[in-house]
Amino acid sequence: MGAAELLNNFIVKAKEDGRISTAHISLYVSLLTLWLERSCTHPLSVFSHEVMPYCKISGPATYHKCMRQLDEYGYIKYVASHNHLLGSLVYLEV
Repeated sequence: MGAAELLNNFIVKAKEDGRISTAHISLYVSLLTLWLERSCTHPLSVFSHEVMPYCKISGPATYHKCMRQLDEYGYIKYVASHNHLLGSLVYLEV
Protein backbone atom coordinates (compact mmCIF):
# COMPACT_ATOMS: atom_id res chain seq x y z
CA MET A 1 0.00 0.00 0.00
CA GLY A 2 1.40 3.40 -0.95
CA ALA A 3 1.64 6.55 1.14
CA ALA A 4 -1.25 8.30 -0.62
CA GLU A 5 -3.54 5.34 -0.02
CA LEU A 6 -2.46 5.01 3.62
CA LEU A 7 -3.09 8.70 4.23
CA ASN A 8 -6.43 8.67 2.44
CA ASN A 9 -7.61 5.59 4.37
CA PHE A 10 -6.54 7.19 7.63
CA ILE A 11 -8.30 10.50 6.90
CA VAL A 12 -11.53 8.81 5.79
CA LYS A 13 -11.61 6.61 8.89
CA ALA A 14 -10.50 9.35 11.31
CA LYS A 15 -13.11 11.79 9.99
CA GLU A 16 -15.87 9.58 11.40
CA ASP A 17 -14.02 8.70 14.61
CA GLY A 18 -14.77 11.12 17.44
CA ARG A 19 -11.86 9.77 19.49
CA ILE A 20 -9.27 11.11 17.05
CA SER A 21 -7.80 14.52 17.91
CA THR A 22 -5.42 16.84 16.12
CA ALA A 23 -2.56 15.27 18.10
CA HIS A 24 -3.43 11.83 16.69
CA ILE A 25 -3.61 13.20 13.15
CA SER A 26 -0.31 15.03 13.49
CA LEU A 27 1.36 11.94 14.94
CA TYR A 28 0.07 9.66 12.17
CA VAL A 29 1.22 12.08 9.45
CA SER A 30 4.61 12.35 11.15
CA LEU A 31 4.97 8.56 11.22
CA LEU A 32 3.97 8.40 7.56
CA THR A 33 6.58 11.07 6.74
CA LEU A 34 9.33 9.15 8.54
CA TRP A 35 8.22 5.95 6.78
CA LEU A 36 8.61 7.71 3.41
CA GLU A 37 11.99 9.20 4.37
CA ARG A 38 13.21 5.71 5.27
CA SER A 39 12.25 4.15 1.94
CA CYS A 40 8.95 2.68 3.16
CA THR A 41 10.56 0.03 5.34
CA HIS A 42 8.36 -2.11 7.58
CA PRO A 43 8.35 -2.12 10.45
CA LEU A 44 9.29 1.50 11.07
CA SER A 45 11.69 1.80 14.01
CA VAL A 46 11.21 5.10 15.87
CA PHE A 47 12.30 6.90 19.00
CA SER A 48 9.99 9.40 20.65
CA HIS A 49 12.66 12.12 20.61
CA GLU A 50 12.83 11.94 16.81
CA VAL A 51 9.07 11.83 16.14
CA MET A 52 7.94 14.48 18.62
CA PRO A 53 9.48 17.47 16.76
CA TYR A 54 7.68 16.41 13.56
CA CYS A 55 4.24 16.28 15.15
CA LYS A 56 4.77 19.21 17.54
CA ILE A 57 3.92 17.11 20.59
CA SER A 58 6.16 18.37 23.38
CA GLY A 59 5.13 16.10 26.22
CA PRO A 60 6.31 12.48 26.32
CA ALA A 61 3.14 11.40 28.16
CA THR A 62 0.97 12.83 25.37
CA TYR A 63 3.14 11.20 22.71
CA HIS A 64 2.96 7.75 24.32
CA LYS A 65 -0.76 8.10 25.00
CA CYS A 66 -1.47 8.99 21.37
CA MET A 67 0.71 6.13 20.10
CA ARG A 68 -1.10 3.64 22.34
CA GLN A 69 -4.49 5.02 21.29
CA LEU A 70 -3.68 4.86 17.56
CA ASP A 71 -2.78 1.22 18.14
CA GLU A 72 -5.85 0.55 20.26
CA TYR A 73 -8.16 2.20 17.71
CA GLY A 74 -6.67 0.15 14.85
CA TYR A 75 -4.81 2.84 12.88
CA ILE A 76 -1.32 1.43 13.47
CA LYS A 77 0.31 -1.52 15.16
CA TYR A 78 2.63 -0.20 17.87
CA VAL A 79 5.20 -2.40 19.59
CA ALA A 80 6.75 -0.31 22.35
CA SER A 81 10.41 -0.83 23.16
CA HIS A 82 11.38 -0.38 26.77
CA ASN A 83 15.04 -0.40 25.80
CA HIS A 84 16.52 3.08 25.24
CA LEU A 85 18.89 1.67 22.61
CA LEU A 86 16.16 0.07 20.47
CA GLY A 87 13.39 2.02 18.81
CA SER A 88 9.74 1.12 19.08
CA LEU A 89 8.25 -0.60 16.07
CA VAL A 90 5.35 0.85 14.10
CA TYR A 91 3.41 -0.88 11.36
CA LEU A 92 1.30 1.53 9.28
CA GLU A 93 -0.56 -1.16 7.35
CA VAL A 94 -2.96 -2.60 9.88
